[in-house]
Amino acid sequence: MMPRLSLLFLFAAAMVPFALGTVWPEAGQLGILVCLGVFLLSLVDLVVTPSLLAIEVNRDVNEVLSVGTPNSVKLWFINRGSVPLKIHVHDEPPMPCSYTDLPFDIELFPNKHQYSIYHVEPHHRGKNRFRRVFLQMKSRLGLWTVYDERDIHQVVRIYPDIKAVHGVELMARRNRLAETGIKMSRLRGRGTEFDRLREYRRGDEFRSIDWKATSRHQELISREYVVEKNQNIIFLLDCGRSMCNADEGVTHFDRALNAAILLSYVALRQGDTVSLMACSNKVERWVPPVRGAGSIQKLIRQVYDLDPVYEASDYRLMSEQLQLRYRKRSLVVVLTHALDEVHLSHLSDALRMMRWPHLVLSAFLRNVPLQERMNAIPETDREAFQIAAAADIMATQTTQIAALQKSGLLILDTLPENLSVNLISRYLDIKARQLL
Repeated sequence: MMPRLSLLFLFAAAMVPFALGTVWPEAGQLGILVCLGVFLLSLVDLVVTPSLLAIEVNRDVNEVLSVGTPNSVKLWFINRGSVPLKIHVHDEPPMPCSYTDLPFDIELFPNKHQYSIYHVEPHHRGKNRFRRVFLQMKSRLGLWTVYDERDIHQVVRIYPDIKAVHGVELMARRNRLAETGIKMSRLRGRGTEFDRLREYRRGDEFRSIDWKATSRHQELISREYVVEKNQNIIFLLDCGRSMCNADEGVTHFDRALNAAILLSYVALRQGDTVSLMACSNKVERWVPPVRGAGSIQKLIRQVYDLDPVYEASDYRLMSEQLQLRYRKRSLVVVLTHALDEVHLSHLSDALRMMRWPHLVLSAFLRNVPLQERMNAIPETDREAFQIAAAADIMATQTTQIAALQKSGLLILDTLPENLSVNLISRYLDIKARQLL
C-alpha cells in the first residue's frame, strides 16, 4: 500500500499548528492531537477497506499467438467479498510486444464472474510467457492506494502469422481469393490427368478437342485436364546475416518464413509434398517431407522458433545438403536477400549447382532503402553521389539476376511485402505450365 496525496495533505495541515507555536503556546499540543487524529483516521481507513485477496484472477489466452498481429487476451475476475470493488488492472504480457486496452479499470460485483479483454501484438517468434497481473485500488476513505499482484505465469508459443493462413482458408471457402491475388481453385492447364468434358471455348488448343464427343453432340467439345499432384516442393530458407535486414519493423526472414508457410498451405491443399531446410553457415533446421492439408500445423510447429543469425550464409553447403537429403526432382524455392554483387555472385554459383535434377525458383527480396534512395531527387552534391552509387548497385544486381534467368533458373524479384502473393502466383503458374 502507498499513501495518497489526500493523506499527505492532511498530515501537512496537521503541521500548521506547530508553525504557530511561537505566537500561540498551546498550538503545539493541538498539532499533536491533530496528527494523532489523522494517524488514527488512516488506520481506520485501512481496517474498513476490503482486501484485494478476495479477488480471484485468471487469464484466458491461446497457447499459440501470431507474431505481428493482435491476439486477444481475456482476464477473468471473481469478487468473493460482500461489497463492490473498483480496481485498476495491469498485466505483464510477453515482451517485446505492443498492446491495446491495457491497463484498464473495472468494477467487480460480489460473487459474479466478470472479464475484460485486451489485445497483445508480439514482436518476436519463439517461446515466451505471460507473467504477473497487478491489481490496484483506492481505500474506502481515499487515503491509501492498495496494491496486490498475482503470479499467473503462462507459457505461450509465438508462431509466424498463422492468421494469414486462416484468412486464406476463409477466403477460399467464400470463393473470394481473387481479392488477394491468390487462386485456390483446382489448377487447370495442360496436364495429363483427364478431368471432364466441356464446351469448346475460344483459345482452347485444337488437340484438346474430343472429336467423338463433338460428333455426338453436334458441337465442339473439349477435354479438360488438371495439373498433376503428388509433386515435391522444397523450401531453402536463408537464415544468414542478410535476412536480418528489416523493413517497417519486420525482418526479411520473417517475411520469407510467412511466405513459405502460406505457399506450403497452398501446395498441401493441391496435393503436393512440402519440406523445408533453413541454413546459415550450417543447417539450422530440416523439416522432412509432409503431405496433406492438415500437415501445415506440423510444419509451423517445427519452424516457429527459427531466427536469423549474424553469420555469413554458406550457399555451397546449402546446395550440397540439398543433394544429400533429397535427390528426387522437386521445385526448390530459395528465399534470400542479396546484399551486393559479391554476395549475389556466391549465391549464383550455388543456385546453378541445384539445377540438376531440380527446378529452382529463387525469390530475391529487394533492398527497399536502396531502391528508395535510387528513386530520390538529389538536393546536394553528396545526395547525388549517393543516388548514383545506389543506381549502380541496383543495375549490377539486375544484370546478374538476368544472367541467372538466362541460365535456366526461375527468378522472382519482389518487394518484401509482396513476397507471399507473388510467390504463390508463380507456383500456380509453374504448375499450370507443367514446368515441374
